Amino acid sequence: MTPLPPLLQAFFSERLARQRDASPHTIAAYRDSLRLLLAFIHQQTGKQPSKLALEDLDVERIVAFLAHLENERGNSVRTRNARLTAIHSFFHFAAFKAPERAEQIARVLAIPEKRYDTTLISYLTEPEIDALLAAPDRSTWTGRRDHALLLLAVQTGLRASELASLRCQDLQLSTGPWVRCEGKGRKERCTPLTRATVRVLRVWLRERDGNPASPLFPSRSGQQLSRGAIWRLVVKHAATARERCPSLNAKNITPHVLRHTAAMRLLRAPTPVDTATIALWLGHETLDSTNKYLHADLELKRRALDRTTPSNAKPGRYRAPDKLLAFLENL
Repeated sequence: MTPLPPLLQAFFSERLARQRDASPHTIAAYRDSLRLLLAFIHQQTGKQPSKLALEDLDVERIVAFLAHLENERGNSVRTRNARLTAIHSFFHFAAFKAPERAEQIARVLAIPEKRYDTTLISYLTEPEIDALLAAPDRSTWTGRRDHALLLLAVQTGLRASELASLRCQDLQLSTGPWVRCEGKGRKERCTPLTRATVRVLRVWLRERDGNPASPLFPSRSGQQLSRGAIWRLVVKHAATARERCPSLNAKNITPHVLRHTAAMRLLRAPTPVDTATIALWLGHETLDSTNKYLHADLELKRRALDRTTPSNAKPGRYRAPDKLLAFLENL
């Protein structure tokens, strides 16, 4: 028997923390995935997690766990695949520590990700942006904070986690203004700011009056806003904006929709920005993540259609040249 607890402890402390120097977000995501798996196996077998062996995490139980995530917990396919990624990562590590379980490990690693339908991204039009930015009550401190945060999000496309981690020192508002953030994969990037955004942030910084290392957008207690808090304030102000802009009723407004909006504004500018630049702007690892904005831009497709030469095709209907072919055609 191969005890599971030492393997799991080494996976987090040795593999993730020391060898890969994984971010706290990655460690937390992998922790939650494996915690759910252990709880599921405990429910199925009655064994306490501390008494489990690697053999108990066989391919049949893991497949059943993935089905449980979708069917009983109501998780999406994307979430199911993310949990599987964490399990695969652990079993890659286990292959080095428990070579005697090579066959079992290979079978688990062969579990494929599940394919899923993709939908067009959602983004805001200019009137919808104006309605959202006008929603916060700027006669209050929190309203002025939220207005500055929303404006920065729409203009830069920063993720909710990136907005939450901003410090006052991350802004450069003099010549060539920019904001600096640390994105996914601990990649640091700087994003230029427009004049309108700079004006609002200058006023906010004076009111904020914090130390360079203080959170740029703090909570009422002065602490850093969480991603959940940013999510809630976006949803709150989107509800207010719907009263003056009915088209928002058809959209689910989240911080990531503001990120999509920033990308679409670049793509639909009078002089469109190329996708490679948008990928750098948003901190995408590859252009595959950026190309989805091309699919979402119907106006771009219309302009492409306008540049094509009309065909001389005449309307008509296909007629089978043979009775047998006609029979097969009508099946």
